Amino acid sequence: MIRKAKTTDAKTICSIYNYYIENTVVTFEEVPLSASEMAKRIKDIGKDFPWIVYVEGKQILGYAYAGKWKTRCSYRLTVESTVYLHRDAVGKGIGTKLYKALLPMLKKNGFHVVVGGIALPNKGSVALHEKFGFKKVAHFKEVGFKFGKWIDVGYWELIF
Repeated sequence: MIRKAKTTDAKTICSIYNYYIENTVVTFEEVPLSASEMAKRIKDIGKDFPWIVYVEGKQILGYAYAGKWKTRCSYRLTVESTVYLHRDAVGKGIGTKLYKALLPMLKKNGFHVVVGGIALPNKGSVALHEKFGFKKVAHFKEVGFKFGKWIDVGYWELIF
């Protein structure tokens, strides 16, 4: 089941995301978030953009949302999408289900471009985005530094 995220989901969403903060380079955040900080993000982002969760049984196994691409007014019809899955749920089609729900919401709400930023290499995320028609438009070398190494970032875009 996919539903709108609630601030009461923050603790679970936080545990999914904090794994990536502490163990991977897919996010450039370096300090784990508290549940209250995650609840604030859900509330703040969810006011203007969709934030959804994938629930199996009673367990949240993943989430997706979109947010501002840039703060300048002329970027208002462009969003950046984000998908995170519980580490044990990767490779089970949940990212696909989340994007099948999220992308039509964005289109219906009048957004024109969806941008996906991906720390590279990341075959799974690249495959997910390209499955939905995203095209690679940029590759920045060594723009992130985490765990003592430089990280490239690629950008994919989907135009509705």
